[in-house]
Amino acid sequence: MSGKNTALARFGSPDLIGFLLLAALLLIVLPLSLDIFRLNLVGKYLTYAFVAVGLVLCWGKTGILSLGQGIFFGLGGYCMAAFLKLEASSVANTKIQSTPGIPDFMDWNQITALPFFWVPFKSLTFSLIAVIVVPTLLAFIIGAAMFKRRVGGVYFAIITQAIASVLTILIIGRQGYTGGVNGITDLRTLLGWDIRTDHAKYILYFVCCLFLLASMLVARFVSDSKLGRILVAVRDKEERVRFSGYDVANIKIFVFCFASALAAIGGAMFALQIGFMSPSFVGIVPSIEMVIFCAVGGRTSIVGAVFGTLLVNWAKTMFSEDFPQLWLFAMGGLFIAVVLAFPGGLAGIVSDYILPRLRRKRAALAPIDTASDPVAHTLPAAAE
Repeated sequence: MSGKNTALARFGSPDLIGFLLLAALLLIVLPLSLDIFRLNLVGKYLTYAFVAVGLVLCWGKTGILSLGQGIFFGLGGYCMAAFLKLEASSVANTKIQSTPGIPDFMDWNQITALPFFWVPFKSLTFSLIAVIVVPTLLAFIIGAAMFKRRVGGVYFAIITQAIASVLTILIIGRQGYTGGVNGITDLRTLLGWDIRTDHAKYILYFVCCLFLLASMLVARFVSDSKLGRILVAVRDKEERVRFSGYDVANIKIFVFCFASALAAIGGAMFALQIGFMSPSFVGIVPSIEMVIFCAVGGRTSIVGAVFGTLLVNWAKTMFSEDFPQLWLFAMGGLFIAVVLAFPGGLAGIVSDYILPRLRRKRAALAPIDTASDPVAHTLPAAAE
């Protein structure tokens, strides 16, 4: 009986209900109500949600504030874009170039042969592996260098921000190899399948949704496991966890790499759906925006982070269409308002205000069971 009650409690939990509502919204409501242009925009927003989910574990659960998640989002996107660009740069498609068979930006910069580090990206298998391995490896190097020396808090946030700035400068400066400030553009096909058609955009949208929902389930599994409880303990009492015999540095490295891998998957889906990747998604500004997405939704709630990403980006699109010069002020004001008034974000509003009211109303409307309530059972006798 207790097992049945536990199962029912889990089924009726706010997190599960929120997850099911989100799945219904993404897979049913939005595809039926939006045209392909707006739906593709939502798909773009969902690629950022991968980063927000990772930040819930990294920042919300473990207390590691990274202001450089755009690094890993961009690296994942560039790895996927490299494969797509090489496929679009066949000899037939680039016969008007002085050197056919290489990407157009290389030809513009008088590079006459494909660089050796581009050659492996002719393979889709290698590219998909690189989408995960390259950003995760960089995250491991950064994490090992910082956490093994017990660098954390605001210092770690500043260092990740500096690395994002350095990587942006490096990408822009090596224009002949990376596309420079314009990035890698004109991505057309995936193994001969035209990704620019409306039909392809619908399919890629649903693929992105399924990957995101799967990532949320994996993140929830980690959060509910023993490791998840250790992450919270590291956030609240790091020294006590260290004295208990756990290697805090390795725990931090793991969660930082996990969040980076999720960000990289989002970057790869961005390149597929939007058709380009540029350094404007790698630097400081997009990295801070990704933190805002997580904060608005609730930095300790996986479902809330996704809703926050959708809400902020939808507001950004709507507001910037009418007031393009004021959007950045609105974004900053929104972040300040959330931090000061609702530090728990949207998830905090639901758990602290909406759910308690619903419970009180349900309790007030529930009939009194006189058979099980001894006080109610004795009231008539007292009246006599």
